[in-house]
Amino acid sequence: MTALNETKKIGLGTAPLGNMFRDIPEEEARATIQEAWEQGIRYFDTAPFYGAGLAELRLGQVLSSYQRDDYVLSTKVGRVISPDTTEDRKGLFAFGRKNKIVDDYTAEGTMESIRQSLERLQTDRIDIVYVHDISPDFHGEEWLAKFEEARTGAFRVLTRLRKEGVIKSWGIGVNLTEPLELALALEETKPDIVLQATKYTLLNHEHALQRLMPAATKQNVRIVVGAPYNSGVTAGGPHYDYEEAPAEVISKLDRMNEIAKRHHVSLKAAALQFSAAHPAVAAVIPGASRPERIADNLKAFQTTIPAAFWEELREQKLIAPHAPLPNHPEVVHS
Repeated sequence: MTALNETKKIGLGTAPLGNMFRDIPEEEARATIQEAWEQGIRYFDTAPFYGAGLAELRLGQVLSSYQRDDYVLSTKVGRVISPDTTEDRKGLFAFGRKNKIVDDYTAEGTMESIRQSLERLQTDRIDIVYVHDISPDFHGEEWLAKFEEARTGAFRVLTRLRKEGVIKSWGIGVNLTEPLELALALEETKPDIVLQATKYTLLNHEHALQRLMPAATKQNVRIVVGAPYNSGVTAGGPHYDYEEAPAEVISKLDRMNEIAKRHHVSLKAAALQFSAAHPAVAAVIPGASRPERIADNLKAFQTTIPAAFWEELREQKLIAPHAPLPNHPEVVHS
């Protein structure tokens, strides 16, 4: 059982609100969070990495106005924000705060990361804590060493905090599936929830469907799906997995869009509902950086998609033949 059993199956991912890809005005960021609340969203996910604490600060400014028991909050550890600054910020959060970000998966770093997050979020507790980005895409060949640092540091601290009731759940938040598979194989310090971004989506799900989802189901570990639009491309944006979408992805997307038009289906809706349909999935957390996109996401989540659309995707081998589908009898919704 996790904190998410008490929420709807859709939440808000706040990576965009850390000024991912663009410099978002403060009033626009706060209005986006406020709109999510007014539309009934009660699960909010964030991380120190998102703009060097910027997303957490913005989230805290809005959510501190509400009763803490009325929403579920998750953040991440593995990075500590330093008061020192840098002028050469690059990458996804080039428009974020200039504070230096220090990788730290030790026990001490974990506690310091939580302390900082509590302060930025203006709250006295965090429901779910994910260990962030212990994976090859961030640490290259050293990722296994980072994983071991986390296993003996962050994992043990979070297991103790969960046992003491300080947090409700802990897990791992990554873009790749390998660290999650490794964590689920541990005999001790097991996560009870994982956040998997970009690899259980309409465009990319075969590997997770074969390995991660069965392992999580067997161990009763819930899955939160981040980046259900693969960082934007399925919703009409230019990015796939946080980079410019490659030609082969655009080609596959074009084929899907042709089928969607024939069935009068929004591919954005199909992407969001596909990620939510697996019975192991506790929530999907699409990001948003403009208030109007909150309503768009909720409409996409709730709209009815005809079975014939899904069947044609299967016939054209654009989705796996055994993937659970929305509104099909094999899908058990949480």
